[in-house]
Amino acid sequence: MSAINREQVAHLAELAHIEMTEEELARVAGELDLIVSSVASVSQAAGPNVPATSHPLPLQNVFREDVVGETLTQEEALSNAPDSQDGKFRVPAILDGERA
Repeated sequence: MSAINREQVAHLAELAHIEMTEEELARVAGELDLIVSSVASVSQAAGPNVPATSHPLPLQNVFREDVVGETLTQEEALSNAPDSQDGKFRVPAILDGERA
């Protein structure tokens, strides 16, 4: 029996407000069913004695030390700003009813 059928795909498409033709529903149902079967076959291959892994090779932290370098002054940072006020960037309001 199929894990994913056309009706399930149609239901999901309706919930997501995605319009799909009958051909697309059938094609996507087949593709999703193949994906579910592939995951199921991999799950069967990994038995209880196989440890879960997130990566095939061991990894180590590669973060560098956080060192403060040269920084801009407030005046330098705002020097090319199209508009500023009180030492801050000023941008147009994007919400209705608000004024800058």
